[in-house]
Amino acid sequence: MSQLSGAKTCPALVSYPKQAEFGRTLPKNKIYEHSGANTRLKDLFVEQVEQIVWRYKLAPETTNLPAKLGVPEIQVFAIQLKTPELHHDVLRCIDGAVQFPIIFELTYDSGADALTQVVAAYKRPSDADASRWVLSDYFATDWWPAPTARVALPLSLDLPGLYEQLLHRLLPLPARAQEPLAGLVTRIEQIATKRREVERVEALLAKEKQFNRKVKINAILRQLRTELEQLSR
Repeated sequence: MSQLSGAKTCPALVSYPKQAEFGRTLPKNKIYEHSGANTRLKDLFVEQVEQIVWRYKLAPETTNLPAKLGVPEIQVFAIQLKTPELHHDVLRCIDGAVQFPIIFELTYDSGADALTQVVAAYKRPSDADASRWVLSDYFATDWWPAPTARVALPLSLDLPGLYEQLLHRLLPLPARAQEPLAGLVTRIEQIATKRREVERVEALLAKEKQFNRKVKINAILRQLRTELEQLSR
């Protein structure tokens, strides 16, 4: 489970408009049908998910914000968990079944504490085929005590702008000057890849006994760490 936050408000826990309430429970079998879930995925749903509720539908008629290409609506799904961990393949399955960007609010009740976490991937139409959607990695807040005070809906001129603001609250890095959301997401994914490379080379260095090989591996490691630092700025 991700770290439990001790702060009182979570910027990603938003108070959505009353008129945007949808409140429809989604049967798991409907998601299976629309996503072509295999046996492994169905087992993950059964083991980890108690209930899925389509909580809010952020659309022009419920927010008074115009839609634009790529973000015709934003959906907010609440998922009650049976376990403190949720495999991201479950979220990818749901995202694959619903052809709109989704913000997920996960809740888990351990018996002693009820906790909430906000999770989402950057979801956009494919450049090659606008009928297909492309997902980034998933980004998540810490776990927060439930109930945690919610913040006001961000001010925006349109639904794409609202979506960007909601996603920025989940990302581990701020954007550089004039850096678009897609560029920031790509950079964060590159950082994750570079960190794995650093860890792999560090492990290789720890095992190496020959001095000459150690010198070469150290040079590679320094270069990778420099690249990681540059990406993280």
